[in-house]
Amino acid sequence: MDVKKNIFILTGAGISKESGIQTFREKDGLWDNHRIEDVCTVDAFLRNPDYVNNFYNQRRKTLTEAKIKPNSAHKNLAILENYWKGEFILVTQNIDNLHEQGGSKKIIHMHGSLDKAYCMNCLNKINLDFDLSTNYQCEKCKKKGEVRVDVVWFGEQPKNLDLIYKYLERTDIFISIGTSNNVYPAAGFIDFICNQQRRVELIEFNIEKTNKSSLFEKSIIGPASVTIEKFVREIVRD
Repeated sequence: MDVKKNIFILTGAGISKESGIQTFREKDGLWDNHRIEDVCTVDAFLRNPDYVNNFYNQRRKTLTEAKIKPNSAHKNLAILENYWKGEFILVTQNIDNLHEQGGSKKIIHMHGSLDKAYCMNCLNKINLDFDLSTNYQCEKCKKKGEVRVDVVWFGEQPKNLDLIYKYLERTDIFISIGTSNNVYPAAGFIDFICNQQRRVELIEFNIEKTNKSSLFEKSIIGPASVTIEKFVREIVRD
């Protein structure tokens, strides 16, 4: 693989699941235990902010548990980033910070991040390392109860889509890791590339094949912690 080319890496819940983070969509996942309309919409936050805050406070606390650490896939993607000579961008659908903990720097959180928050009144952004509550006062506008976790809720636009599509337009290599390819707009990235009618190397890493697997040149099945480590070692060794 030519490390001077442009590479775009998309990651999904599968890569974090191996680190012990509960996913939303699988059986017994977070959506089985919570109704989407109760914890993942603006209306839910306006209706019952404490309930919504507590849901995300608990999600964030899981990231500080001793057993939740970046796995080999996270670490090896950081190794690949440092080794890569061309343009490198990692776009994740995950709201954890395991990529950052693993050493990644060139990363876009298209669905936001649990360790960030912002004020709905003045849009002031803050780093979030404490539990949010309706008693929290925005440091900028001084209003209480207006600060929310900076994750994308249902009905909201994913973050940095214009920038993401610019990367997609010029990438030479597209790699999808641990994503079901069912959640849009990320599920449509592979279609966007295929419709450009130009040569792009397409590689999928997943625990099982998806409904988009036929669009990839290579579909590598297995745990990302194993398959990504092998993939990166072969590139770095060459």
